[in-house]
Amino acid sequence: MRIPSVHELKERLAKLLPEVPFSFFTEPARMVAQTLREKKLKEGLKTISDKELDRLLLKAFEDYHRPHLRRVINATGIIIHTNLGRAPLPSAAIIHLLDIGPHYSNLEYNLEEGKRGSRYEHVEGILRELTNAEGALVVNNNASAVLISLNTLAQGKEVIVSRGELVEIGGSFRIPEVMRWAGCILKEVGTTNKTHLHDYENAINENTALLLKVHKSNYAIVGFTKEVSTEELVALGKKRGLPVMEDLGSGCFIDFSKYGLSKEPTVQEVVKAGVDVVTFSGDKLLGGPQAGIILGKKEFIERIRKNPLNRAIRIDKFTLAMLEYILKLYRDEAIAINNIPVLEMIFSKPDDIKKKAQRLKRNINALGLPLEDLKIVQTTAKTGGGALPLLDLPSYGVALKIKDLSPQGLHERLRKANPPIIAIAEEDYLVFDARCLFDQDLNIIPEILKQICNELGFTS
Repeated sequence: MRIPSVHELKERLAKLLPEVPFSFFTEPARMVAQTLREKKLKEGLKTISDKELDRLLLKAFEDYHRPHLRRVINATGIIIHTNLGRAPLPSAAIIHLLDIGPHYSNLEYNLEEGKRGSRYEHVEGILRELTNAEGALVVNNNASAVLISLNTLAQGKEVIVSRGELVEIGGSFRIPEVMRWAGCILKEVGTTNKTHLHDYENAINENTALLLKVHKSNYAIVGFTKEVSTEELVALGKKRGLPVMEDLGSGCFIDFSKYGLSKEPTVQEVVKAGVDVVTFSGDKLLGGPQAGIILGKKEFIERIRKNPLNRAIRIDKFTLAMLEYILKLYRDEAIAINNIPVLEMIFSKPDDIKKKAQRLKRNINALGLPLEDLKIVQTTAKTGGGALPLLDLPSYGVALKIKDLSPQGLHERLRKANPPIIAIAEEDYLVFDARCLFDQDLNIIPEILKQICNELGFTS
């Protein structure tokens, strides 16, 4: 079999897609030529029909020009899924971006005074309103927030932290390494499971600059344990004339324990306890865009704001617009819970999730797929994102088996679909947890299952 040249394949694509510039076809043509070579060598391909060649060309063009960063359907039951973009944002908030993106904005322009302004003004007021903090600053993520705060407050000096709080977050990013890059000297106190107030007090010397508390967002130490509370550390800081900083990691504005869930310290509680600086993420339990939020006493926030590092890690206009929208929802707790997807998913009742799973099951069943089994199953969902590690959320999903296709094989094909679907591949079943599914997903999943079965030539 003669493999068509790249130029011949480009000309063929040009006839199939006459509205597309010819220069767009080079790489898809090369991809198809390589596919044909491999099929000839490995599978002994001797001929290919015009219809199949056209299909390969169109698919290669679609794959090549499709955005690399794209939407996926999360059927894992993990709400704040770091690998899947963490917090999904409210659809209504995107409308504001459509107004900001194509136009100029007052990003750093004070409309009242007619002169240069600060980009932080757009969210500083609402953050102070919601938390009663004296000052607020926002950077591009919480790791940056911790880095610039440590660098500002303790460069070249010692920072005292409990050994049990030397956490590692995603991507092997560790508190000791952040301290090193911030130019601080780490001073560990206590043991992994027990740290007392006197451990901090005994470690203070003339080179101590800061007392640091790190919330154990993504793990828990249980059993024979002891840790120093925020209030105790603040009292010690005042006694010894040292600032106290707390990294909350996945900060939240709502007391989950009021709704029967695990207690998570709120940002408001930490600010009220008197810490000088508190940092947390915008795209975890807050349910907003990726951001690092720094709150605290005005004198410390102003020092951090003036740090030259701030320009390198500053927040952009789209994130600011989205963060402002999310924060304003928190002016009413019920509105926040009903309109921020992360909170909606966390507080969803099991009966409502079961109804969603039943709808998905009905939609799949209606297509007449070659199923060996299809059933509703109880599952356990997680908040994810390094938050509430011990909290199990009762959930429901749909488990299915397709004839002659393993759960792992089906999952691989679902990941390559458009949009990709990420589910739970078990030994005998593929499970779609319904907690994180949106209404439109309940129709898309069955259609993609049908496409996969058709491509494989499966019949019921």
